[in-house]
Amino acid sequence: MIPGGAMGRNVHLWAYGWWGEPVIAFPSAAGMAHEWQKEGMVEVLAPYINAGKIKLYCPESNVSEAWTGKKDPAWRIARHAAYEKFVTTELLAFIRQDCNMDHVTPPVMGCSLGGLYAALMTLKHPELFPRSLSMSGRYDATNFTDGFQNAEVYYNNPLAFVPNLSGAALDRTRKGRLTLVCGRGPFEEGCIEETIALANVLQDKAIPCERDIWGRDSKHDWDWWQKQLRVHAPRVLA
Repeated sequence: MIPGGAMGRNVHLWAYGWWGEPVIAFPSAAGMAHEWQKEGMVEVLAPYINAGKIKLYCPESNVSEAWTGKKDPAWRIARHAAYEKFVTTELLAFIRQDCNMDHVTPPVMGCSLGGLYAALMTLKHPELFPRSLSMSGRYDATNFTDGFQNAEVYYNNPLAFVPNLSGAALDRTRKGRLTLVCGRGPFEEGCIEETIALANVLQDKAIPCERDIWGRDSKHDWDWWQKQLRVHAPRVLA
């Protein structure tokens, strides 16, 4: 547990490793800090962790408050903004102190809704989280707001705000690099369309991006995300 002043409560955090570049992994819609351990993703990264190449940090999220809950959408998007503030200030400060690296900028990762979290961190804060890996993400935030829209929804909706980036804001976003991965198999409906759409927008805006579309044998599940992580970890963590 670490203090989460922005969240108004302490936040669960699981960490793995003893040395190396810090990496943040966001959970899926389950929101649990131990999810990457439970679902075998930490085991995939074990060669990097055991060799002292990375130290993995897995925070819980408040996804059930912000995106999948049924309360007032204006309240829910405000809860997401609180979580973003927690990540960019308190979590990052804790990681820098824990690693004794005052200016380190961790790559971020996530699957499913965690993929949205990872992409948003690099799109909105590339100076803090310059590389991201998103697997089977959703990138149209209005899927979760029951039609409600305001400025907070807009700026957390990659398929809304990224097409309109220009000038200094676009130059800043170009400092990040995103990797978007998705399959065409079972339960990827919405994810595959939005992955392709966001990758097209990033390409049009000359924002560094790698798009990797897997076949119809893949599916929206952890066994495939393990395979995708094995493929992309060497590049994202390089």
